[in-house]
Amino acid sequence: MDYSPSEISTAQLRYTGVGVSPGRVIAPLIPMAPPVAAPPEAEPLEGEPESAVERLSQAAASVKTELQQRAERARSEAAAEVLKATALMAGDKALIKNAAKLVRNQSLSPERALWDAASGYADQMRAMGGYMAERAADIEDVRARIVAELRGMPAPGVPQRTEPFVLAAEDLAPADTAVLDPETVVALVTSSGGPQSHTAILARNLGLPAVVAATGVTDIEPGTPVFVDGSAGSIVSHPGTEHEQAVAAWHRVSEQLASFDGHGALADGTDVPLLANVGTADDARAAAAAGAQGVGLLRTEFCFLGRDAEPTVQEQTEAYVEIFRAFGSAKIVVRTLDAGADKPLPFLTDTTEPNPALGVRGYRTDWTTPGVLERQLQAIAAAAQQTEATVWVMAPMISTAGESAHFAQLVHAAGLEVSGVMVETPAAAITAEQILDRVDFVSLGTNDLTQYTMAADRMLGSLAELNSPWQPAVLRMIERTAAGARAASSESGVHKNVGVCGEAAADPALAVVLVGLGVDTLSMSPRSLAAVAAVLARVDLERARVVAHTALHAASAREARDAVRAQLPVLEELGL
Repeated sequence: MDYSPSEISTAQLRYTGVGVSPGRVIAPLIPMAPPVAAPPEAEPLEGEPESAVERLSQAAASVKTELQQRAERARSEAAAEVLKATALMAGDKALIKNAAKLVRNQSLSPERALWDAASGYADQMRAMGGYMAERAADIEDVRARIVAELRGMPAPGVPQRTEPFVLAAEDLAPADTAVLDPETVVALVTSSGGPQSHTAILARNLGLPAVVAATGVTDIEPGTPVFVDGSAGSIVSHPGTEHEQAVAAWHRVSEQLASFDGHGALADGTDVPLLANVGTADDARAAAAAGAQGVGLLRTEFCFLGRDAEPTVQEQTEAYVEIFRAFGSAKIVVRTLDAGADKPLPFLTDTTEPNPALGVRGYRTDWTTPGVLERQLQAIAAAAQQTEATVWVMAPMISTAGESAHFAQLVHAAGLEVSGVMVETPAAAITAEQILDRVDFVSLGTNDLTQYTMAADRMLGSLAELNSPWQPAVLRMIERTAAGARAASSESGVHKNVGVCGEAAADPALAVVLVGLGVDTLSMSPRSLAAVAAVLARVDLERARVVAHTALHAASAREARDAVRAQLPVLEELGL
């Protein structure tokens, strides 16, 4: 539906949230389509129960297939991963079985039975907290899609328009964000969600300006022109001349930042290799074309998600070979399977855990299902032998030096030379020296490190300020990790590399802080490479250390960010 100017109030209003992806645009704001309404309470069954159950099964299968097809069309591996996981939920046998029981035993319509069964699952997930609370929204999205299929209605989703617009929502489901067309959706604004929500991560992958946790944006009249600043975290209705000038300035800066020469370095010549986070061969080729100096995080979940059984060693090997070849002899840091929590796998993880975010996930799955990790390492080693890539391998969710030593043994037994671990827990950060006595490098996963350090669910908009990598407590964890690496390097006589592969590395201001804290390499979305490189090139190491000191001694995340930005005028010059 189009909205005429006469229908829209012209009062200029400003809304503030958390900027999660830079950029400035002006376009009409269009909200998400209304959600699917709940079927009437105790809606009775019409017709035979078995016929209704069959319709229910067919609707769920149809939704699963549609989500899988969306995964194939997704513009990024991150999008494909969450869509595959959501598709698994649509095909969850227990969900359909429970709904079928309600049809047979309580004579409920299939729509109401499915709604009640899914709502029960969602309530249980929210009660668990953490990652499972995040999955509750995904279950409700699946619930709405199956009910819409049963009713013969269009599935909820992003409005289909030919003209550019700003998409507004309370939050966006993975199935929505994963297939956004950046030619028409030019920015995202949500009233909920946090800096590490699906919306935020996928907006960064697509290069769309985005602001989350902006209370009140969903109350803006549809069709109202708005100015969105994804760096400042602001939305202004009925923008004026100054906002038009800000957009024009951003376009000029974007043209300047359109390319990266493939060499990350500070103004004094200090090398800071800039790598890419990738998840498929297409991602790898795009990252190489963008000038990435290698891969700092290869997410291997793409081989496993959406499957009922473990892929064979040969299947994995073929997938890894294709990715390794995109970068020639450059460094590829492979993260072994990060299953569990928000990425459950039927053949590996226990979905009944009361708190999967703190349960058997990542490396820990080797405790309960030994063999999967060793076979994956065999596949990685076989792929490395067939290519020229310099392959490093790291394990996620490591907390102790003992776990690190065991993982290193598995890596070397597979014929791989360089082993490392993800620093995602405060325990790993605090004992970094002992961990690096056992492995060759560490990579900081700032998304989870922030969540665990601050005890703040990264999906909750109400906790967005706590769940920021700018939190001084998180920065001290990074500092402690770098100090442990220096100590381990001094003792061994071999440099122990510290990388960052979390979303923090994509923030140009925070990238300066990370280097000042002692981080060696940064890995990010390919779209962020040019901006980060441009800022680093204007700062020397001593300046980076001064800026990092300022951030460490701030009293809050906001104070740290504002103080650092005030000391880096290059950010304003570049419109970042």
